[in-house]
Order: sequence, then structure tokens, then C-alpha cells
Amino acid sequence: MVVLTLRIVSIQRNIGVAIAWIAVLYTLPLVGLIAYMLVGEPTIGRRYRQRMTQARLLMNDMATRERLVFDQGEELLDAEYRGVSRIGTRWTGFGVLGNQEMRLLASTEAVFEWLIKDINAAHSRILMEFYIIYPKGRVLDVFAALTAAAKRGVECHILVDSVGSFSFLSSVHHQALEQAGVFVHQSLPVGLFKTLFKRSDLRNHRKMVVIDESIGYTGSFNLVDPKFFKQEKNVGQWIDVMIRSVSDAPVSIATAMAKVVVTDIGAESNENLSALNHRMNSYTRKLYVSRPTINDISSRVQLVETAQTVDDAARHPRCMPQMPAVPDVVAQLIPSAPQVTAHVIYNTLVTIIHRANHRIRITTPYFVPDEALSGALCTAAKRGVTVTLIIPEKVDSFLVQHASQAYYQELLEAGVHIARFKGGLLHTKTVVVDDDYALFGTVNIDMRSFYLNMEVSLAIYTPDMVAQIAACQASYLQSCEYLRLETWRYRPRTERLLDDVIRLFSPLL
Repeated sequence: MVVLTLRIVSIQRNIGVAIAWIAVLYTLPLVGLIAYMLVGEPTIGRRYRQRMTQARLLMNDMATRERLVFDQGEELLDAEYRGVSRIGTRWTGFGVLGNQEMRLLASTEAVFEWLIKDINAAHSRILMEFYIIYPKGRVLDVFAALTAAAKRGVECHILVDSVGSFSFLSSVHHQALEQAGVFVHQSLPVGLFKTLFKRSDLRNHRKMVVIDESIGYTGSFNLVDPKFFKQEKNVGQWIDVMIRSVSDAPVSIATAMAKVVVTDIGAESNENLSALNHRMNSYTRKLYVSRPTINDISSRVQLVETAQTVDDAARHPRCMPQMPAVPDVVAQLIPSAPQVTAHVIYNTLVTIIHRANHRIRITTPYFVPDEALSGALCTAAKRGVTVTLIIPEKVDSFLVQHASQAYYQELLEAGVHIARFKGGLLHTKTVVVDDDYALFGTVNIDMRSFYLNMEVSLAIYTPDMVAQIAACQASYLQSCEYLRLETWRYRPRTERLLDDVIRLFSPLL
């Protein structure tokens, strides 16, 4: 007990995490000791880290040889945002990229429609990385499109988290895709023996699709049909969004995503790393088909779109109107991973909150901040910034629900507006600051996303694109009920006590 206490104090730099573990250790000694040994420290595994380092070196060497510069673009930003962009560049190697055409896909129907059309129009390569693939509903249409793409010679790779996508990996659909020529890779596989050397709860929470290195998707959307996914949880359908980014530049958001996905695949096994080494040593962009222009991409998609219009309209009459594409977007890809990129997303978020002048609006399904982040939001509200937190009324985790509620009173007292969404489980993860900055991606406002999971975000610096994300947030507010401090303060004491007790363990959730 004494030795483990000293280790917790010396290893855990976050005071809240250290106190929570010590509380568990001395409340339930045997359980606490075993739990800390298994999941106490963010150990992703020595061999995995070595393969990740080698895969990144291979990709960087290829980029240098082919004169692909990723850590560029600071001059595209106003002076006030250059500092925050450097946080991402320093830890990830990705700088700011301009001339990106982006479209916000604010409904499940829009995501499926565009994704299937792009897969049907692909001519060389499709890369996918998802935390959850749930093989029901419209997901089967995506599988059909991937199968057809593989059969016509398109190289298709899917990287899925072994825990989040367990139902897919154990299904006949997994086998059918591999038989059709689609390469399916497991991310961070678990097992009893592996648990002795690395944490099994460190998960790959990223969601990305890259098509022909010209089209990239990312956002909160897992490859699931919400009509079928987790209906037994009684929280309604999941509400998600994606951004579709297109560029014909040699270095774009799509190529940055491709670099991340390929690196992640290479890090999973020695066989994958060897294959990546062979590919990168022989790779030259001159050997591949010329990169399509945005006009070429639009033409290909239009041909597929025309052929499918009647059928789509018949099958999906409720498909929401689509938002227009925004040209010339300036953005930065920020991937994060434990023991690889430090706390890049957390540091970026806290920095941008302190720099806000007019408004901060956040949508997140899971809100369990630490003291510094909660304090930053309270301080922003007290200095006159309009701070709005949009969260689902119900989530699919009892502990997270009550840990989150423990923060509401101090936020309300500081002047933060808390809006609870009643239209389902709002799974969208967005942050809008003022009118010219947004964070968009896979990151929840909790310690698991900041410190434990592999995540990815887009920092967006173009007002027109930020305005679309803000408009999406405003549409959620139409289905929300605002919490009132007078009502929340006088809840039953038993409810408040339960929230406060669970809050003690919030750094571990």
C-alpha cells in the first residue's frame, strides 16, 4: 500500500487523478491495488510504441523524399491564432493547410449518402478507421459499396478498434469483406496476457475515411446506423456529424488523414510494419495515377449521384437538405494518442477558452472536466463571454451522467448556460469560439478523451465554415431545455450527494 501510494504520487502528474486513485486504494485496498496495476497508468505497450515510432519515421522519410511538407501554413492565420496552432504542430507535425473545400454533413442520411457515393466513385485507394462498426441497417450498404470497389481493383483498408467493433469482427460481414479483397485490421487487440503489459482500456476512438488521398471525412460519426445501434439503452437515437474535406493539393487534410491512418495500421503488427516499409521504400507519387482535381472528383460523384437519385429518394424520403460546400477553408488536423502526442487536445482547448472574447459554445455527450477546464469555463463566463454547454439529457453511462451533474451548480453560478438536448443521445463533439475558430472531431470533454484514447480533431479557422458548425449547434438548441440555477440548487440532498461522491472518481472515468 505504501509503495503503491508513493508510485501514484510520483507518476501521476494530475492531482485529481492521484487523489482519486489513492481514495480507491484506501477504500478498497485489494480492488484498488489490482485495478491500478491493470489500468492505473496510460501504458500503450512498449512494442506498440516502437512500431508506431518506426511507422512515423517511414512516413516522414517518404514525405521528405516526395517533398510533401506537412508542418507549414502558420502565415495563413491571424496573429492571435498562431500560438494555439503551434501547440498542434509541435506535437503532431501537422501544420495549417489552406484551400480546402469542406462540407458539413449534419445528418446520418447525409453522411451515408456522400460516403457511399464517394466509395462508388473511388479509383485507387480507400482507407477507413473507426472505433465502432455495427453491421446493421445502412452500414450494409457501405459494405456493398466497399465490396464492389475492391472487386474493381480499388485497394481498401479498414482499421477498427477491437473492443468497440467486437460485434463486427465476430460477424459474417467481416469475413465477407475480407473474402472480397478488403483488408480488415484490428486496432489495439486485447487479451489476458496482453493486459499484463499494457492497458486494455486505452482505445482507438478515431473516425476517419480517406478516399484517393483527395477526400477526407472525420467527425463524431461511428460507422453505425442509429436506427439499430444501442436501442436497448433507452437514450434515443445517436445524433452525429461529419465534415467532408476535398482538395487537389499535394498536401491536404485528406493526405494528413491518410498519413495518420497508414501509420496506425503499420503500428498494429510486425507484419503490417514490414508491409509499410516495403510500400514506402518503393513508393513514388509518379508511379500512381495522377491526383484528381476537385472538378474531377465532383464530376465522378455527380455521375454516381445521377444514377442513384431516384432510388435514394424512394428509400430515404426524409433525407435532410444538405449544407453548401465552403471553399478555401483553412484548417489543421490534430491527432492525439497517449504517450505519443502528450496532451495536445487538452492544451489546445484550454488555451482557446482563455482566448475567447465573445462566445463559447460546446456540444459533447460526455462532460467530465477537470478543475482547470471547469475553471476556464467559469472564468470565461465571469468576464462576460457567453458560454453555452449543450449536452444530452440522458447518456448511456450511469457514472458519467452523475459525475457530469456534479459540475453543473458551479457552472450555473458562474453564468454558464447549460442546455440539455431531448432529441436523443447528442453524440456530436464541437467547440465554437467567437466567430472564427472551431474544434471538430472525436474528442469528448472528459479525461479519457484527453489522456487515454487515440483521438483526432480538426481546428478550423475560416469564419464561413465556423458559421456552419455554429448553425448546427443552434439547431440542437431548438430541442433543448435550459437548466435553471434556482431549480438545480434545490434538488433532493440524496441526488446531490450521489453526484458529489461519483465526482471524486471522475478523473478515472
